Amino acid sequence: MAAATDNIIHPAFEKIRSHRISTLNLDVEEYRHKKTGARHLHLAADNDENVFFVALRTFPMDSSGVAHVLEHTALCGSERFPVRDPFFMMIRRSLNTFMNAFTSSDWTAYPFASMNRKDFDNLLTVYLDSVFFSKLDPLDFAQEGHRLEFDKPDDPSSDLVYRGVVYNEMKGAMSAPTSQLWQNLSSHLFQTTTYHYNSGGEPDHIVDLSYDDLVNFYRHHYHPSNAIFATYGNIPAHEHHEKFEELALKRFERQEVKLPVHDEKRMFSPMRVEQGYAVSEGEDTEAKTHIVLGWLLGHSFDLQENLEAQLLASVLFENSASPMMRALETTDIGHAPSPMCGLEDSNREMTFVCGIEGSEPGRREDLESLVEKTLVKVVEEGVSPERLEAILHQLELHQREIAGDGFPYGLQLIMQSISPMVHGGDPVELLDLEPVLATLREKIKDPAYVPGLIRRKLLENPHRVTLTLRPDEKLEGAHQAALKESLAKRKASLTDDEVKLIIERAQALEERQLRKDDDSILPKVGLSDVPLQMPEPEGKYDPETGATLYARGTNGLVYQQIVLPVPALSEDELLLLPYYTTLISEVGCGELDYLQMQDRISAESGGIGASFLAKGQIDDVQAMSGYLIFSGKALSRNSGELTQLLKDVYSGARFDEKERLREIIAQVRARREQAVTGSGHGLAMGAAAQGLSSGSWLSFRLGGLAGIRGTKELDKSLNDESALAQFCDSLAALHEKIRKQGRQFLLIGEEAQLAPMLDNVKTCWQSGETQVEGNWSMKPVSYKTQEAWLTSTQVNFCAKAYATVAVDHPDAAALTVLGGFLRNGYLHRAIREKGGAYGGGAGQDSVNGVFRFFSYRDPRFAETLDDFDAALNWLCTEEHDEQALEEAILGVIGQLDRPHSPAGAARHAFHNNLFGRTPEQRARFRERVLNVTLDEMRRVAGTWLKPEDASVAVITSPDNRGVAEKLGLSVQEL
Repeated sequence: MAAATDNIIHPAFEKIRSHRISTLNLDVEEYRHKKTGARHLHLAADNDENVFFVALRTFPMDSSGVAHVLEHTALCGSERFPVRDPFFMMIRRSLNTFMNAFTSSDWTAYPFASMNRKDFDNLLTVYLDSVFFSKLDPLDFAQEGHRLEFDKPDDPSSDLVYRGVVYNEMKGAMSAPTSQLWQNLSSHLFQTTTYHYNSGGEPDHIVDLSYDDLVNFYRHHYHPSNAIFATYGNIPAHEHHEKFEELALKRFERQEVKLPVHDEKRMFSPMRVEQGYAVSEGEDTEAKTHIVLGWLLGHSFDLQENLEAQLLASVLFENSASPMMRALETTDIGHAPSPMCGLEDSNREMTFVCGIEGSEPGRREDLESLVEKTLVKVVEEGVSPERLEAILHQLELHQREIAGDGFPYGLQLIMQSISPMVHGGDPVELLDLEPVLATLREKIKDPAYVPGLIRRKLLENPHRVTLTLRPDEKLEGAHQAALKESLAKRKASLTDDEVKLIIERAQALEERQLRKDDDSILPKVGLSDVPLQMPEPEGKYDPETGATLYARGTNGLVYQQIVLPVPALSEDELLLLPYYTTLISEVGCGELDYLQMQDRISAESGGIGASFLAKGQIDDVQAMSGYLIFSGKALSRNSGELTQLLKDVYSGARFDEKERLREIIAQVRARREQAVTGSGHGLAMGAAAQGLSSGSWLSFRLGGLAGIRGTKELDKSLNDESALAQFCDSLAALHEKIRKQGRQFLLIGEEAQLAPMLDNVKTCWQSGETQVEGNWSMKPVSYKTQEAWLTSTQVNFCAKAYATVAVDHPDAAALTVLGGFLRNGYLHRAIREKGGAYGGGAGQDSVNGVFRFFSYRDPRFAETLDDFDAALNWLCTEEHDEQALEEAILGVIGQLDRPHSPAGAARHAFHNNLFGRTPEQRARFRERVLNVTLDEMRRVAGTWLKPEDASVAVITSPDNRGVAEKLGLSVQEL
């Protein structure tokens, strides 16, 4: 049951209303602070992962990134905590399950979550002081935002350069064509409002932001009268109010905050725009153009408008059987539907987008014609009641599902509520969808309802922009030349006093970065606050079916998996596995073609899929085992249909629809190429570790840089009909091999649902022979790597990796703690604060037996690789205190104890047991972590992390080819 609604009202607050949402098992309580008018939304739930969130409405009217730079700088010291970096210091001395800060297009938020009450109160104290009483030191602005420095900070004869964390972060973020696509489209759809600008900041404009601009923006926006507080969990609202009042709100009076919030001025006719995006000089530009159509719709905070827009997006884009998705997937205008396709409803006014990628600039009119014809066809033919009912089914399932694997569930609910609160809408309506779905169900009975929506919102809507974004291999070179010339002119115009000032500020910043602050003023939790062991869900095994059952509070959903050991495979078959697991839920099955299967999946389930899991043994990372998992989820009323659906796919998936397979591989290629600049640090670490263990090699070949390159080659090869036929035949043969394996089942649901689920499995799977012909294994892998991977990026991702030990080795715990110790004590300062990268760190991967250093969105290259080695020297030569060790241990325990959703916890426990990660082994590892010593960390570093043994990989731009070759790195083209 949900936590009881709070009947105690704090005198500083007034209660606006309370509303029970039975489908979410919680009570929504709304409050207002009497003096300042600050709003508070409390989601009272029987959940000890309590969430805090405070948002300020921020509406920047330029692309200087002022809101984003402020989000960073506000966390660099406050009135009560005048230390240099309280945010990162608190990450280290906390048991948080989530800590971050976000800059959206029209709000800035500071959220955290914790399962420990003392820790929650500690974080709340620091967060409130950081947000409402920030110091905003000019040196922090220089570090986090931007600054002018000489390339060698104390040498005025060296080049003048721009540095800064946000500056480099946005250089990396805006390297991605999809980021440029969205920003360019928004700037034309929104000509007069805040959404015209890049709230994160355009690098060329970030350098125009002054410190005074930052302070003025803070004074105007960071006030309780402009704040929205939100909380979730089992701490009563009045206890939050006591803290809010004492720590911050009592010091403020109401302030009239006037912000430029208005609707966009509507266009009377569609607009067409063509712009370029940078690719590397000499790079092939064929089929790399993006063409998108964007419409401006109604208010996101109007429930009627919002749900109609969601319905529209689902009708057109729900799956491959949806008319617009089908048209875009099967056309020769481009390779794949744009990742922008669908509804964006986080702004004041919603945006609807459809488009294509992998096209040519001259195909714009063809795409416009295709989109219009598709929309007209839907208007004329209508949408079947069955498809509309399936869409409402998906909305119901999405609302009921308790998520929270990797992102706290309470925070997800708060994020759904924030947009209507920012713009004066009703947050409760968007959370409590059940009555609205009932109304929608009645409306769709009118066959003219959906065609009318398409006509009004799209076909007859003149506020439309068609954007063609074409590759331009000259653009980056011209931009860099202009920047270099601008800085050279700036340097030539500097007076002696200005030169002196730049050098003095660089020295002052370095002194500040090296200064050891008194962190004792910050609150903390200690090892005495750590629970001895977190409980794990226990399953029940049914020997007749081979099913393991978990009773969990899943809010009316059921989850099911078929688990098979991977059969003996050749290397070619092994490399097919990622495509097999992606395609099996996208193809036809039995008598049904892929379009009919898409409709069936949508009507009967919340989605099905397949995955490949492989790990080494707990005492030998080279001894691999692997499982293929077919999984699905459904509302409990569709439990039987889900069992049959998974059985049918497992038994009868067809790989004979050749064009369908070619379309999906093109989409896979596009998604994987776009992921490089967003997850470059993970890909760089994977490349560095590729030769250090079997699991690392497998990750690199299947999902890493080699996998991305392999997908590009496969996609090109499938233009040949014989290669396509061979690919289809290979997948079919692999499927036959897989489905002969012995199987077991995982069933997750509420207690009352488990018996019917088990009966369904018994009935559905009563026939069918299995014949195990031997399981897959891998030969050990051991080689060093020294590679630089070239791609179109303005920043670098650097990594070093060392072969270490498996999870049950006595040294694994010390190596795991060492990662956080090096990050906290040395790497964060050297790579982020001084080097200007967005992030950097180190960590032990005990699944694959490797220790890895990394940097993320990094302006440097060779210097960062040197910093990785310097961190180890720092460890061995400097004196270290026990507090730093305790913080590193807390960080590991926080990761081990991170909560999952009810279903996710059961999956996690089951999969751990599959690979020998039993509760006993996990308890043993946890105890070792709690007992790690400084001497032990120095010993394991000396044993396993010898710089001469390091493997290296860097993702960088073609401009750095010479640097890479000079460092002895083998250059790889992505």
